Amino acid sequence: MRMIIYGVWALFMVAAVFAIIRTVRTTRRQSEQMASWPKARATVTGSVAGWTNGGGGSSRSRRYFPTYQFTDPHGTLFVGKSEVSRAAAPAPGSPLEVAYNPANPNESLQVSAASKVALGCLIPFFAVFGVASFLFISFFPLP
Repeated sequence: MRMIIYGVWALFMVAAVFAIIRTVRTTRRQSEQMASWPKARATVTGSVAGWTNGGGGSSRSRRYFPTYQFTDPHGTLFVGKSEVSRAAAPAPGSPLEVAYNPANPNESLQVSAASKVALGCLIPFFAVFGVASFLFISFFPLP
């Protein structure tokens, strides 16, 4: 029985490690990509409502993804939707900093350090959770 529990624990930890590695690579790729892109000051035009997935036993909560518009140096207007969610709906007219692809200004990303902060918290959390759950399994009394 204990081997089955260790097997489930190992599968969970492997899945968590793969998810973290994928997220780190995506974040790094976007950061490197945005480093060479020009920045622009965008204006929030509204938001798109969504839900969190309720992972980790938490309840689902409403999240808002700002929609924005910005102009390039030639004065051409472009619109975009942020991938960075907020707990409250952003006020229309508020400013955002975005980076846009000079070859295709329709491709733009919100400049934000929030994803790096969240990732910096998730990695130690899963490390501590993995060790704690392993110890819990080893001391868990089985019939």
